[in-house]
Amino acid sequence: MRISKQTIFILAGLVALTSCDKLVSIDDPIDTITTNQVFRDDVQAQSAMAGVYSKLANGNGENSAANDFSAGLSTVLGGLSADELVVRMVGTENAFLQFSTNKVLVQNAISPELWASAYTTIYHANGVIEGIAGSTSASLSQGVRKKLTAESKVIRAFCYFYLVNFFGDLPLVLTVDFNETRNYRRTPVADIYKQIIKDLKEAQTDLPTENTGPDGTRIYADKWTATALLARVYLYVRDYENAFKEAGAVIANTAQFGLEMDLDKSFLKTSREAIWQFEKFTANYSSGNATAEGAFLIPVRNSESDPDFSLIYYHMTDELVQAFEPTDKRLLHWVGYSPVNNTGSPRYFAYKYKIGYHNRVLGGEATEYYTAFRLAEQFLIRAEAAANGAGTLTDAIDDLNAIRFRAGLDDLPYNLSQQAVLAAIEKERRTELFLEWGHRWFDLKRTGKASTVLSQMAAKQPWAGDYQLLYPIPVNEIINNRNLAPNPGYN
Repeated sequence: MRISKQTIFILAGLVALTSCDKLVSIDDPIDTITTNQVFRDDVQAQSAMAGVYSKLANGNGENSAANDFSAGLSTVLGGLSADELVVRMVGTENAFLQFSTNKVLVQNAISPELWASAYTTIYHANGVIEGIAGSTSASLSQGVRKKLTAESKVIRAFCYFYLVNFFGDLPLVLTVDFNETRNYRRTPVADIYKQIIKDLKEAQTDLPTENTGPDGTRIYADKWTATALLARVYLYVRDYENAFKEAGAVIANTAQFGLEMDLDKSFLKTSREAIWQFEKFTANYSSGNATAEGAFLIPVRNSESDPDFSLIYYHMTDELVQAFEPTDKRLLHWVGYSPVNNTGSPRYFAYKYKIGYHNRVLGGEATEYYTAFRLAEQFLIRAEAAANGAGTLTDAIDDLNAIRFRAGLDDLPYNLSQQAVLAAIEKERRTELFLEWGHRWFDLKRTGKASTVLSQMAAKQPWAGDYQLLYPIPVNEIINNRNLAPNPGYN
């Protein structure tokens, strides 16, 4: 399978990423890597790992939510495909509009970016794992070997989680050997989840229990990152006992984590709610110190004489806005308002991140880091697991009320039926995790409600078919790999 489009990246490029925004590519095959050179000591190995994190957070340079699964593209495409986001553009040839109408064409130019960015990051994570395993240097300590290998496994698991939820069955690549991977067949989703769980359980053992990011930031994968993702994966595969256990372990770590009662602090780099965040480079980027998602989704102005946020292209659906209770603080703090504008009427937009193009500082210090995991999701995971038998309905309601209390809402009563509790969980996931990493899109699909909910939306009429619940495998990947079959419906 061809992971990159034209060139093969090698581990030396990962080291270069720590001092350069773009990956270094060369024409030599991957089997020419001298692992003792790249992984000759702890410093060099940590530099290679920094390159993996840079790729995850910054892509190939000027990162954009339109280009990288881990810089906002998962949120944007997931939101458009679900009932969260609308794009104000005309013409079915528009690549983003195809997701909004659920009529994605095989030749769509955006979905391949999800595939390519995730597989490129997997490739680099595999490179660190194999490079460390192959290094015989005595200067590379056992502690660093174990830690960096475990971090790479978390990152690999993270990438595969998004790939399977967007594309379904796909090649399970665990090596950088191009000659071995070039003709891989698609692996069933269930088997990929088994590998994800295996990676995360192994990583839990070898990762530190406290994040070692500068100034207490949580920019490295640690034990709690692995545990949070493991809780999510167990929920998705309906292993409710383990989902309850893993989420509970994160929640119980009150020394490190806690819900931010001030909602405006939830996505800051100093947030106690954050479990894992991505640090972006701010130098030489037109988005400055804004997260890629903030720069993409927060509107700007038509001109200096126009009101703030008057030029909006991506706005929340009416269905999403109406899902909030009127007194919900999340509606006040996490939803922005765009006055009469290019859409012809007032619109609302995701405002979880406060820095966009309208107020970013070029080269300025970032106050917000892009948040991949946060504590609120763990409460919702544990609640759903409890409601499905891993705990009691009272346990589930307690966890929901913790989220509702922070949102300024009344507690739910304890006399709710299981069906009512599950409905309340769905509602709280929708209003807590809205326009965040594709949660709503994945929730609709994993609960079997996607077809029923989405086929009733006017914007998605006529309903093209349930095959649209998976994205098309990129055409070039199929051309380059004769064993890679397309998703049903995209032939």
